[in-house]
Amino acid sequence: MIPRTRRRDGRSATLTAMSSSSGRARAGLHRTIPALPVRDVPAAVAYYRQRFGLEPVHETEDFAVVVRDDAVVHLWGATDEGWRRRPDLAERPVSSGAESFLAGTASCRIEVADVDGLFAELERADVLHRVSREGPDDTDFGTREFATVDRDGNLVTFFRWRED
Repeated sequence: MIPRTRRRDGRSATLTAMSSSSGRARAGLHRTIPALPVRDVPAAVAYYRQRFGLEPVHETEDFAVVVRDDAVVHLWGATDEGWRRRPDLAERPVSSGAESFLAGTASCRIEVADVDGLFAELERADVLHRVSREGPDDTDFGTREFATVDRDGNLVTFFRWRED
């Protein structure tokens, strides 16, 4: 389990120390924003709004940014069907980086304040992954978490560091 001693700025002193390595600049890395491949961006935006409560702040036909509280998720169109006709598919399965078979192959983890409350909300939204149907689990690495899936099959795990 990773201790989570918090500094005044809210960052974990332990995680900050663990990520420091001699010879590296102190970059001050902060938030990460997952980018998930989806087959149909407008449909994915509607799904994230209806099921996860994330609202779009930017949306085009092939890219969207959805947010809820401090969480930000990018959704990008994995819509290239050209791979189905390519003669060199075996040698180069990925050419454009937007092949439709990439949708549903990604995952991300989102830290939350109330994992049990969010579980109850998302249980009603019918987005739970089969491994989380019984409720959030306490992991051996110090989190309480549960897994969900989006309409394309991308895995979205919500977690909270335990205060053991």
